[in-house]
Amino acid sequence: MKTNIRKYLIYFFGALGGLLYGYDTGVISGALLFINNDIPLTTLTEGLVVSMLLLGAIFGSAFSGTCSDRWGRRKVVFVLSIIFIIGALACAFSQTVTMLIMSRVILGLAVGGSTALVPVYLSEMAPTKIRGTLGTMNNLMIVTGILLAYIVNFLFTPFEAWRWMVGLAAVPAVLLLIGIAFMPESPRWLVKRGREDEAKRIMKITHDPKDIEIELAEMKQGEAEKKETTLGVLKAKWIRPMLLIGVGLAIFQQAVGINTVIYYAPTIFTKAGLGTSASALGTMGIGVLNVIMCITAMILIDRVGRKKLLIWGSVGITLSLAALSGVLLMLGLSTSTAWLTVVFLGVYIVFYQATWGPVVWVLMPELFPSKARGAATGFTTLVLSAANLIVSLVFPLMLSVMGIAWVFMIFSVICLLSFFFALYMVPETKGKSLEEIEASLKQRFKRKNNRQSRVLNERTS
Repeated sequence: MKTNIRKYLIYFFGALGGLLYGYDTGVISGALLFINNDIPLTTLTEGLVVSMLLLGAIFGSAFSGTCSDRWGRRKVVFVLSIIFIIGALACAFSQTVTMLIMSRVILGLAVGGSTALVPVYLSEMAPTKIRGTLGTMNNLMIVTGILLAYIVNFLFTPFEAWRWMVGLAAVPAVLLLIGIAFMPESPRWLVKRGREDEAKRIMKITHDPKDIEIELAEMKQGEAEKKETTLGVLKAKWIRPMLLIGVGLAIFQQAVGINTVIYYAPTIFTKAGLGTSASALGTMGIGVLNVIMCITAMILIDRVGRKKLLIWGSVGITLSLAALSGVLLMLGLSTSTAWLTVVFLGVYIVFYQATWGPVVWVLMPELFPSKARGAATGFTTLVLSAANLIVSLVFPLMLSVMGIAWVFMIFSVICLLSFFFALYMVPETKGKSLEEIEASLKQRFKRKNNRQSRVLNERTS
């Protein structure tokens, strides 16, 4: 019983960085309604306040993966939790636009670091048969953090207390700092460092006894076959297609428009004619849907598979945004279409959070070899944060220039492109160990490279 409790604590605290990411990205949606009362914002500075978190996230993603490959996942989580606390308190006490923007950059360092590290940690801690389910815990914590932010926004909206909204992010950050005591190091990282006995002790907590020796043997064999450095692995030709797939997943996860809904939902609903309280309530409803559908994804991902979920998700988000855009183009944005906007965005959330939201976080660390998993996942997460930055920065400008109907039409086209990407590019990884995925992708892409080289030689000879 004690072993089970510790196992669940490991999983909970391992994923807690995701909750902080969700809270810090979601809370700004409510805070934006009142920051202007204390700190005057223009359209440009409003976009900067939102997006500079993501600029910090780019740097956090870039360094956390490499640092965790070198010093271990646990030590990096400890540093990130301290940065979370500093960033949250700095935001709450900001007196000028510059101070607020810089505080958001600091907070972004921790957001990006946790975004890159949490999926890797959960993926490496999980037994093969539940890796997909456990991997979705990161997204469940993200959407739970977003919902928590929406609830806090709703509670503090009558008082216009935006400083309390952003400052309360320090509370789960302190909890994460305490949780370090319950988090062991990743067994795969320990095996890579030759600490097999320590890895085995940790696996006794998280794995079935009959599976430990099998998975441990796979880890050891995988490490024995690797003679390349991390940089050498990342430069290898056979890994480039995996990196391209990871980059594509990262870009599409953000480019389909999810964070425009997360960041600007109250703004969208207010423009649609809802009052401030009704907008906060509608946004909170979207937060509840986020959590429910993420739990649904946890149930489906190891049964249905990653690829199928992405394909069906693309169909759903394309149709929901296209329908919303069509309604707004025909009827306009008004009180009569306000709740239709809520409904269509709700349908969009249902499909996104059951598919693209959690599945990408599971797939990204699965695609990469263990020697470079932290660095490669960090790189793709950097791309994800950059895509998030671009979308969130240009959305207010697009909204003011083009109107909400045409903005959502553009996003629906991007959603359609994500369908073809998932159909033709994404491999299925369901039911395979990380070592089996690595071996099969390595063989597949090496064979493809050899075939292309042979064809090129035939043409030039």
